[in-house]
Amino acid sequence: MTTISRISPRLIVPDPDQASAFYQDALGAEQVFRAPPGDDGRPSVVDHRVGGSSFQVSPAVSSWGWLSPGDLGGSAVLLEIEVDDPDAVGERMIAHGADVVVPIENRPYGKRSGRLRDPFGHLWIVTGELR
Repeated sequence: MTTISRISPRLIVPDPDQASAFYQDALGAEQVFRAPPGDDGRPSVVDHRVGGSSFQVSPAVSSWGWLSPGDLGGSAVLLEIEVDDPDAVGERMIAHGADVVVPIENRPYGKRSGRLRDPFGHLWIVTGELR
């Protein structure tokens, strides 16, 4: 059996540059690579690093089957980030255009967490230690 060295989500968005700016500002993501613009002016991929994790954003291209949450009527995936201060990260995400789906609160399972929808329709669980 082949060993998998990593799994890295690729988020499909209408505008990769706008999404990259949001993830840098709201999550502190570091942009580590940006492909040159294609014929439509959008990069085919922008790579990011947050802590020890990485993810990419790419443009929605329906002919390739790359559909954004807006194209699908919502996100079928929850992205979970564990942070030192869920409230501060949630507030930063909201300040940059995210919507609260489930408020960040102490939960009975021993975490402080909530769920937000970023401006591109992707759902994020923001979680950390209890207050």
